Amino acid sequence: MRFRLTLILLIAVTAVSAQPPATKPVSWVGTWAASPFDGDPWHTIPTLVESTLREIVHTSIAGKSVRVRLTNEFGTQPLRIDAATIAISAGLSGIDSASLHDLTFTGSRSIVIPPGAQALTDPVAMATPASANLAISIYLPLQQVSDVTVHSSAQQDNFIQTGNHVRDASFAEPAITPSWFFLKGVDVEPVNTNAAAIVAFGDSITDGALSTENANHRWPDYLSARLQSNPATAHLAVLDEGIGGNCVLIHRVGQNALARFDRDVLSQAGVKYLIVLEGINDIGVLHTPNQPSYKVTAEDLEQGLAQLVARAHDHGIKVIGATITPYKGAAYFTENGEQIRQAVNHWILTSGVFDATIDFDKATGDPANPLTFAPQVDSGDHLHPKDAGYAAMADSIDLSLFR
Repeated sequence: MRFRLTLILLIAVTAVSAQPPATKPVSWVGTWAASPFDGDPWHTIPTLVESTLREIVHTSIAGKSVRVRLTNEFGTQPLRIDAATIAISAGLSGIDSASLHDLTFTGSRSIVIPPGAQALTDPVAMATPASANLAISIYLPLQQVSDVTVHSSAQQDNFIQTGNHVRDASFAEPAITPSWFFLKGVDVEPVNTNAAAIVAFGDSITDGALSTENANHRWPDYLSARLQSNPATAHLAVLDEGIGGNCVLIHRVGQNALARFDRDVLSQAGVKYLIVLEGINDIGVLHTPNQPSYKVTAEDLEQGLAQLVARAHDHGIKVIGATITPYKGAAYFTENGEQIRQAVNHWILTSGVFDATIDFDKATGDPANPLTFAPQVDSGDHLHPKDAGYAAMADSIDLSLFR
């Protein structure tokens, strides 16, 4: 009897050991992202249907396989995509044809994305370099699209060609648009298994307004370049989730920071760190004459920012608070707003609410007149830095914050 029991156990162990090992799930990390929203009053929407959109994005970390996030989150009708591809960009609308891969959705080349939803492509085995431009092409057949999910002011030329041209080496006569449509992010299976992502969350200053177009000179881009050049931090991606005109507490352009936080921060792949730079637009609305009842205090903004920290901490994300940059001389400057800015900045640096802080105010301010930008960083509107200012912001960040 004992022999028979031993034999049964031996057979059972052999059967278990003969099973193939379980496949380890891929740990995806975002290499590029943007914050789509429901449009703004400053940009017109071109004809998108019965056309191919070729959209150019800039990676941060390298990957050995890739997937793309598409979105209809602000659409009110289903969005049909009939074909999509990804390739290394060759400049303008051109691609490196040897790198071209079809994108599929659960094996199908087409998908209908319901209103309010997003879609992930199937993984593609494709080497994606760090700090490289990718071209993502999607073909939209004739359909009704009245509410567009878009990230305008992309500081990047993207291309539209009538018809299905997702596999073309370049577009013959493209229309050029400064916006990303229906495109939310690119994730990679990273080359470095320790890879993680930093989300830069903010407004037009994080979005890179007035930086050189097609040059990737936003401050998150400069930060990514610094991280890539340092072996100790080259495993870290940077995801730019800035929206021009965005506010912490009110809907101005895009949903307020508290409303969009889950979608634009917590849902990103592989996030470990968050840099928050928001509040200047909440302050600036104090200048708007057609909103006389609008009120905001330093305490209101501090409470809103503290809510972001608490929600990030629930997901194990380290939160770094950045001080609000100078704005005296900007069109919506007010003395009351300046007092609020200084109070919020003092709170960011001293309250202990954040896990760490970055002093962008000091990095960009004029030592002789700290309420204004230093001349060498000012784009000219006294609100947005120019390229040198965005570089100065990135250079002021202590990379040991991410170790």
